Amino acid sequence: MINTYKVLIIGAGPIGIACALECKKRNWDYVVLEKGALTNSLYNYPKNMTFFSTSEKLEIDDIPFISNNPKPNRDEALEYYRRVATSNELNIHLYEEVLTIKKLEEHFEVTSSKTEYHVEKVIIASGFYDIPTLLKVPGEDLPKVTHYYNEAHPYAMQNVVVVGASNSSVDAALEIWRKGGQVTMVIRGSEIGERVKYWVRPDIINRIKEGSIKAYYNSEVVKIEEKDITISTPNGEITFPNDFVVALTGYMPNFKFLIDSGIKLSNDTARLPQYDPDTMETNITGLYLAGVICGGMETHKWFIENSRIHAKMIAEHIESKNNNKK
Repeated sequence: MINTYKVLIIGAGPIGIACALECKKRNWDYVVLEKGALTNSLYNYPKNMTFFSTSEKLEIDDIPFISNNPKPNRDEALEYYRRVATSNELNIHLYEEVLTIKKLEEHFEVTSSKTEYHVEKVIIASGFYDIPTLLKVPGEDLPKVTHYYNEAHPYAMQNVVVVGASNSSVDAALEIWRKGGQVTMVIRGSEIGERVKYWVRPDIINRIKEGSIKAYYNSEVVKIEEKDITISTPNGEITFPNDFVVALTGYMPNFKFLIDSGIKLSNDTARLPQYDPDTMETNITGLYLAGVICGGMETHKWFIENSRIHAKMIAEHIESKNNNKK
């Protein structure tokens, strides 16, 4: 059976939900397909994560986001977006992955893990949290290595290497140390990242200065083995005991999916997808991008607070095209 809709939205994160709300306002027949849980990326964030943004900047469609804290945490965000989706009875299909998008003359043929759809417009709002940036070193596939961090308890009383100096790396290092882990940070640059949350950055710098957390700057992982790890430093390679490696070196969009869908990417390291910044329409007519996926490898440029406007921009463009046909 082939399902038909006016708009198909890929991704049920905050921006995908915002797109669905815009469709519902206009009484369009739409569907949202999400390969995991509702707001799957947020769900996979660390349990104790606090947002950099205040709650009003995370709101969508002017629906109030009430938080008990100056800056909301992961659980409050999950509750907010879940309430928005359920109270508005949005048409969201969870645990259904989109496999292919094919542009035909009058519509798109979208194949999912469960069925097939024929739709007029497609909005990709799938984010970038699904594919980690790998270290590409021997031993990275060992069970003790992870590219996602959930909570500190499993690392108590263990020798843990945290790779990176971003917000996620710093949060993990501090939490693991405070739960009794022996933490060593391996940092490619010469300092803790400048974009680390302003109330956290002094904390990690002080913990490093006092020796509670050891940090190797201008250093990289060379090799990971069952019981130890080897890193390159300005003073040469060193090997030391290691139980776990938490490699939080960033994530990237599914570029293959974008390319297979016909979207062009820039020929530089940023790999920016081609789209009109005024309408969010890609080089494929009727195929739109929304949210952080617009940034390619520059994943630090788009957030919920500055990409939530994409939903309205896309809806207004689709609406204008509809009016021009009349």
